[in-house]
Amino acid sequence: MKRPKNKIDGWVVLDKPLGMGSTTAVGRVRWLFSAEKAGHGGTLDPLATGVLPIALGEATKTVPFVMDGRKEYRFTLRFGEARSTEDGEGEVTATSDARPADEAIRQALPRFLGDIEQMPPIFSALKIDGKRAYDLARAGATVELKPRTVRIDRLELLGRLDADQADFVVACGKGTYIRSLGRDLALMLGTVGHLSALRRTVAGPFREDAAISLPKLEALGHIPPLLGALAPVATALDDIPALALTETQANQLRHGQPVLLTRDVPPSGALVRAETGSKLVALVRSDGVALQPVRVFNL
Repeated sequence: MKRPKNKIDGWVVLDKPLGMGSTTAVGRVRWLFSAEKAGHGGTLDPLATGVLPIALGEATKTVPFVMDGRKEYRFTLRFGEARSTEDGEGEVTATSDARPADEAIRQALPRFLGDIEQMPPIFSALKIDGKRAYDLARAGATVELKPRTVRIDRLELLGRLDADQADFVVACGKGTYIRSLGRDLALMLGTVGHLSALRRTVAGPFREDAAISLPKLEALGHIPPLLGALAPVATALDDIPALALTETQANQLRHGQPVLLTRDVPPSGALVRAETGSKLVALVRSDGVALQPVRVFNL
């Protein structure tokens, strides 16, 4: 017998455990809440841990805003071994006895700041002719990917565990592969390397200190306590200005109709979060005269 679905709307900021895929994590959280719909705000590899924002119900409509948001990671780069997956899971493909000094590392880091060209790992979720790159790579097929422009705003050396390993923190934009960053940094330093640890600490508006572990979520057990772990749908839209509307105007938007404004009209092209009371109604775009509904929420 199937469990009845609940109308659950909001974000769960999961602290994804090591070894679990993002799709599995989403499925587990969806099952716990018996939610009708679920999605996530940016894939984390099984060997990565940390902030995996999971959208339930109407929050799935705001996923692109989290996907496009700033990300921060802590990672450990192990020097001396290149691996097929650019992390500890793959086979060793090259070795080097060279170990860079701290000062050499610090001098290399600025070269990776700003907009840079980056070659994604062949073991990635990118699609080639409709197939995932990692599926092709595992099947032994030749995987040809193209470099992509990504943005890195911060890259710092935190410390050295030993001569073989170094810890870093990075803040970056959408589409940045930290495995590729580690690979390229090691090569620039005259050696080879792979990521031995990766943890996401920030994804858009969601931060590590607000994340909940899967065991803690499972221990809550039932819907009323679980609801306490939900962040509002609008959390994903914190960077978008809010505009208060009357209930009549809100109903117009709910029916897909534009709302004419006689004063305080946002500039043409502006994206605005329309609210009535404390309730999110819609994402709207101003044309300089009226608000046109872009995404309406059933909350």
